[in-house]
Amino acid sequence: MTVSQTNLAWATLLDIRPSDGGQRRLHDRLAHALRTAIRDGRLAQGAAVPPSRALAEELRCSRWVVTEAYGQLIAEGYLSARAGSATRVAWAPDTPRPRPRAGRPPAKPPIRYDLAPGLPDLRAFPRRRWADAVRTVTGSAVRYDLGLPDPAGHAVLRTTLAQYLRRSRGADAHAGSVSVCAGVTDGLVRTCRALRAEGITDLAVEQPGWGRLRDAATSAGLRVHPVPVDHDGLRVDDLTGTPARAVVVGAAHQFPTGTVLSPARRARLVRWAREVDGFVIEDDYDAEFRYDRHPVAVMQGMDPSRVFLLGSVSKTLSPALGLGWLVAPAAMSPALRAANLVATAPPVLDQLALATFIDRGWYDAHLRAARRRFRSRRDLLIRTLDAQVPDGRVAGTAAGLHILLHLPDSADTRKTVRAAAAAGLRLADLDDYHAHRSARPALVLGYGNISDTEIPPAITLLREALRSPRTSPPTRTFERASP
Repeated sequence: MTVSQTNLAWATLLDIRPSDGGQRRLHDRLAHALRTAIRDGRLAQGAAVPPSRALAEELRCSRWVVTEAYGQLIAEGYLSARAGSATRVAWAPDTPRPRPRAGRPPAKPPIRYDLAPGLPDLRAFPRRRWADAVRTVTGSAVRYDLGLPDPAGHAVLRTTLAQYLRRSRGADAHAGSVSVCAGVTDGLVRTCRALRAEGITDLAVEQPGWGRLRDAATSAGLRVHPVPVDHDGLRVDDLTGTPARAVVVGAAHQFPTGTVLSPARRARLVRWAREVDGFVIEDDYDAEFRYDRHPVAVMQGMDPSRVFLLGSVSKTLSPALGLGWLVAPAAMSPALRAANLVATAPPVLDQLALATFIDRGWYDAHLRAARRRFRSRRDLLIRTLDAQVPDGRVAGTAAGLHILLHLPDSADTRKTVRAAAAAGLRLADLDDYHAHRSARPALVLGYGNISDTEIPPAITLLREALRSPRTSPPTRTFERASP
């Protein structure tokens, strides 16, 4: 922004106080101040300086002083004047471009197609209705809503979420058991702090699994124990061999394998929590997107005294909203509050906007449209893979926003990911979610934030990356759970 576009105090910008015992004349001091401001870049090239009369009034000097200073700087080339136009700065400091450093690595190629998991369809974010919700609550919020927020979240949203979770997810929730948080990771950190305060020091996590959940647990002071996942979900028998008294599980749709925890293992997991006097932390992730039947109800409803429930709108609306929820057992509510004294809820107006968005039925309508769109996109992705990558085997297709593409044992997934990135395609290696290299080469392909028209060319690049030259098959070892 140029100086002429601001309400700049010229008396502050131009220091014309005598610094030489008053020997220099006033118009010389003004010319010096203007010259210095131009050389320093405070007056940018092309910026208009004030008319002589206006500057004289600002500096409380005669107009002659200003015209003499301007005339001097015009003669020196610092200013330029044209009839009928403002006097403008005609000079700029010499700022040579920095030379590139020797040996700087070449810039990474731009990503044209993104098949990495983790995002919904950001093109389909309901901008108009969300804006309507924000506008509504901004106009209707009472003064108490604009004060210090309740750390547990606004009562209106907590009530709305409890009703929604009971209706759509089969949860046993009420406003007093719900806390509003910034997302699943934030909710897990709060939960882990409360468990640590209650003397629970060991937490089990699914293997493979989302690394940020492991990081959240360790940041709260818990020791983490990976437990394998198979086609029926978390292997509860392996869980019993760990010292853990709490476990994080994606029961409705595990990430990244896409498996659903079987009914028998759900019941066994709840019994385990009772036997060890522990807790299950259910990550509801993207379970709203189920394509073969209605979404599976949450485990929390089976035993609300032993199961925490974590959820957010990151996969249904957008992670940019930073809105999530935590449903806690009643007996843990005091520990949850005491262990998170400095925790803050998301902005109140955003909370009230989400409550309005849900109450008016807009959230349900958005989910219905998203399920249809994602089901069609998933089917297109599977058909395209069948045609172009016949050696691959697709799994984890029943729900969510990603699938697994199992590859032949000779495939080098790390090299494939690098080759694809060089061609402008972002992929995720299943090994990225293992603590160690896996015995089963596979890619995790997200289809949430890619358009239907981009899928065929993206899979063509994937096929070419799989065919890229490789020296020898990678050495792989089977993953074992930590003792």
